[in-house]
Amino acid sequence: MESKQQPNLVMKGYETYAVLKGGEKVIQFSDNSDIVTDKEASAVEVVPKGKKDPIKFIPRGRNNDMMYDIMRKIGTNVTIGSNVEFKNKVVFGDSILVYRKKRDGKTRKIIKEEVLPEEEPEIFEFLENNNFNFIRVELANDLVIFYDAYLEYILSNDPKSPKLVQIKAKEATCSRISEIDEKTALLRMEPNKLNELLHPVFDKDALKRAKVVAKGLPASPGAATGQIVFQADDAEAWADKKKKVILVRIETSPEDLRGMLVAQGILTMRGGMTSHAAVVARGMGKCCVSGAGEIRVDYKAKTVEMGGKVYNEGDWISLNGSTGDVYDGQVPTAEPELGGDFGAIMNLADKYTKTLVRTNADTPRDAKQARHFGAQGIGLCRTEHMFFEGDRIKAVREMILADDVEGRKVALAKLLPMQRGDFEGIFEAMDGYGVTVRLLDPPLHEFVPHQTATQKELAQEMGITLEEVKAKVDSLEEFNPMLGHRGCRLGITYPEITEMQTRAIIEAALNCKAKGIKVFPEIMVPLVGTLKELQHQANVINTTAAKVFDERGETIAYKVGTMIEVPRAALTANQIAEVAEFFSFGTNDLTQMTFGYSRDDAPKFLKYYKEKGILKVDPFEVLDQEGVGQLVRMGVEKGRATNPDLKVGICGEHGGEPSSVKFCARLGMNYVSCSPFRVPIARVAAAQAAIED
Repeated sequence: MESKQQPNLVMKGYETYAVLKGGEKVIQFSDNSDIVTDKEASAVEVVPKGKKDPIKFIPRGRNNDMMYDIMRKIGTNVTIGSNVEFKNKVVFGDSILVYRKKRDGKTRKIIKEEVLPEEEPEIFEFLENNNFNFIRVELANDLVIFYDAYLEYILSNDPKSPKLVQIKAKEATCSRISEIDEKTALLRMEPNKLNELLHPVFDKDALKRAKVVAKGLPASPGAATGQIVFQADDAEAWADKKKKVILVRIETSPEDLRGMLVAQGILTMRGGMTSHAAVVARGMGKCCVSGAGEIRVDYKAKTVEMGGKVYNEGDWISLNGSTGDVYDGQVPTAEPELGGDFGAIMNLADKYTKTLVRTNADTPRDAKQARHFGAQGIGLCRTEHMFFEGDRIKAVREMILADDVEGRKVALAKLLPMQRGDFEGIFEAMDGYGVTVRLLDPPLHEFVPHQTATQKELAQEMGITLEEVKAKVDSLEEFNPMLGHRGCRLGITYPEITEMQTRAIIEAALNCKAKGIKVFPEIMVPLVGTLKELQHQANVINTTAAKVFDERGETIAYKVGTMIEVPRAALTANQIAEVAEFFSFGTNDLTQMTFGYSRDDAPKFLKYYKEKGILKVDPFEVLDQEGVGQLVRMGVEKGRATNPDLKVGICGEHGGEPSSVKFCARLGMNYVSCSPFRVPIARVAAAQAAIED
């Protein structure tokens, strides 16, 4: 394959020569210079400074391309725009890339990652004590010049007590290699590495000096620095004054959405990788550290204790959402830069993928962002997140506190135009693609105020007593709300909620159709476990849609389907497919119910499970293919046995995790759906799955 762009190689700390076919050595390149390879050149010599013997590379690559041969010889993997300064870093791959000179100066040794602490405790201790950072790459052989860096260390001559007397980092970077074939290039990529291109990062030098004061879960990647605030209202007020804030909460709820939106990052004491804070932050592209169980948050005193220090509101901290680290003070950040290679990767992925990638988006803003990243539709639009924008929460609370159906309908009538407007914006952003809207899912207690001051305001607005508000709020409390009065159970208890949401969806679709926008609405009923539950809600949806069509004198095609997130739904998928036109596997709840782990409380013990080898990974991060995956497989097979045209997808957070995406692709799912900023990762993983098939 002929190179479209001439590659180049930079090797700092080396004397480098290009050698022409005639054998003449030309142009010595100094440090920080590029060797621009010439197809007429027959070799490149790399001479370590202070040495006499060069390392010589002779072309054997495709079309006699010398640079391809060099890269093959030095064990590089394909890298996109790699230009990283590696000071104080050890690069991990299948082995640690360490060049050890033995005392005779003739041999090298590659030390395996998993045995380094045991076989080379002195070196490991040295690396730890000198703050070496560890990152992962892949390697092909044991040559010590790799595409990013290597570390050289020399031991003293005392055979009884070898001391580490010298350690220095060498570095090399290489450009994209366009000479390998496209499929190989895709397969060599690590999809999760794309995270580093999409989110802010810390200044490397500043990060070395930063002090870690707490550790949580890397719930949403990126870097953030700001002043501590504890309430969503305060976050908004401070942000209005152009202040950068970090929202610190024990845990978040939908009521915190506005504060999360303006914050630089979110830190929570409780919650796992699929907690409210984690899921919403990933959707927003916000940095988030969740489940930092060692911190202590005091809302009343407006303090948080971590790392042996008490932080007050207004103090500065920094978050690394990619590692879960919390740092003291301000650590400067830098915005990511997407180069042309990013687009090239995405185009290449689209060329081979068979599984579509949709997004989880609740606002037109998120939908546009996801479409920019290549999403082909929305697999999950959570309507409850819309209820906290502006003053609409008041109408929601009025609906909850109403004593009868008529009272609820009055409040819902206030919400109807707001929801309709939301859906119009989302349909417009996804012009030409399907949009799956999930009906109201969370338990109602998440929408009512729990602080006395807010309850007093609500009582005054509604003309009722504080005691009446408190009594209603208390009545909504549940022992286990995740298994309580939520999902389709709400719609069955209060069908007027399903009616209002269906009307908003269908009217919005018709309004967009009138503007020439192509709309494909899909109405999804959550938490179904029996066929009759879905039948009940489907009847409400279809009856309401028919009324709207009669009123408007026009129709639009729509689908009714369900989330498969209760194990019983997977086991009886053949029955549920009699009514459902599509399945969307909600693997967050399906994992929770299959394992019997609370997804918000599991981080307390999952770290010990991983340490002791009981589980290899957090099942809320990586789909458990042996257990939960078998329910998914069963659901797909049983559903399509009843309805061969059944559309099937996944909308849990697993929809953006590479190995889970590949599993879904192997099952023949039509699409995976994930947070907007994970769409590129899913696209590459889906393409890899197609190539590996």
